[in-house]
Amino acid sequence: MQITIHSSYLPHTDADASLAFYRDVLGFEVRLDVGYEDMRWITVGPPGQPDTAIVLHPPAVGYDVSPEERDLLLALIAKGSTFGINLATDDLNDAFARIEAAGAEIVQEPIEQDYGVRDAAFRDPAGNLIRLQQTRTTEEN
Repeated sequence: MQITIHSSYLPHTDADASLAFYRDVLGFEVRLDVGYEDMRWITVGPPGQPDTAIVLHPPAVGYDVSPEERDLLLALIAKGSTFGINLATDDLNDAFARIEAAGAEIVQEPIEQDYGVRDAAFRDPAGNLIRLQQTRTTEEN
């Protein structure tokens, strides 16, 4: 038996801003864009990986959440302290330059971490923390 990652979920606070960021800045494909009443879910994923996706969804929708709890959740999302994802690239410098030029909030410029990973960090339009790691070639491992 093999278990794989099919979808991960990240909240969005502005569907159009998140769509533009994941599609135009990160280069992800838009797989689904579903609207229902005042809600909108967008599924994106990296080209060449059709079985892996990120679902961008409105926070606290469809749950029994009080207005106070929703406000708290939105504040935590904006701080980037609750949700995040790690991505990988074969050219961290180029990807970081493109992300920085697009105006993303930079949390950490590319550095070599003590634990052997070279990475950078930034926030998406909702405030979700995204870490971008340099992939290693077989010779480097």
